[in-house]
Amino acid sequence: MATTVEWPVRLFLFEEDGTTKARVVLLTGTTTLTGHGTARCSPEDRDVPEIGDEIAAGRAMKDLAGQLQRVADLDLEGVGAGPPRHDHRAAYGWAGAMA
Repeated sequence: MATTVEWPVRLFLFEEDGTTKARVVLLTGTTTLTGHGTARCSPEDRDVPEIGDEIAAGRAMKDLAGQLQRVADLDLEGVGAGPPRHDHRAAYGWAGAMA
């Protein structure tokens, strides 16, 4: 049986003194995640606000995507479907002796 779920996403952009900040909010129905991104105009570059918006928004969405992936990974681990964890042990002595 096919189902459709809609997750609203809101993107807010704030600009002040050559710096653009973005905040993107995802509502999943059970979780709210917020991503943040910033873009700064170089003093040598012409100030084009649309470019700052695009960069800041892209960075905020990338931050949000990383958070969403971490939540999914934890959920997978919670149901026993996560990837196996590899314990790192400290190496002592010569590296050749560990081979």
